[in-house]
Amino acid sequence: MSTPNANPANDQTGAFPVAAPGSAHVRIRNSAETDVPAMLDIYSYHIQRGLGPYDIEPPHPEELKRRRKAMLKRRLPHLVADLDGLVVGYAYAAPFRKRPAYRYTVEHSIYIHKDHQGRGIGRLLLPTLIEACTAAGCRQMIAVVDSANAPSLRLHESCGFVRAGILHNVGFKFGRWTDSVFLQRALGTADREPPHDYRGNWAATE
Repeated sequence: MSTPNANPANDQTGAFPVAAPGSAHVRIRNSAETDVPAMLDIYSYHIQRGLGPYDIEPPHPEELKRRRKAMLKRRLPHLVADLDGLVVGYAYAAPFRKRPAYRYTVEHSIYIHKDHQGRGIGRLLLPTLIEACTAAGCRQMIAVVDSANAPSLRLHESCGFVRAGILHNVGFKFGRWTDSVFLQRALGTADREPPHDYRGNWAATE
């Protein structure tokens, strides 16, 4: 996805001014390549124990670096939650689909360190990711959540996501079939205005 505007208030090492009760020492910032080992540790746990990723084996660190660079090349946000120098979570947005017509829609992922789940880290990361995607020119965000992952469903709905549909029994993990819930959130002017690079005639629907 090629998007027009990165967040002008933050460079690739900048911090976002967000905080939540009980997390005064947590700051959300753009990820750095040096964060990859910590992100890989978080992701590996979720592969082995979590309801989110469907990878069978943890990726090689170089693969995680490649994925991160690919998102940054598209000027999409790739964030970490930093607790006094320790990465306790990360979140990023990726193209929803590869075809150009979908370039204003992103699908995102959030992963929290196993020792810091339930402490409000996701409630810091997701709103910041929403702001960053909006600033990047995105118009829609999509989340795909396992139907059994109630905390993630509640988090997304508290941040304005609505359930758009469910795919039944599309995954198999931990010895059971799993359902995927699709959630969607409009960003910015959403469908009320054409994209910045649209050059044809436009008539907004009343």
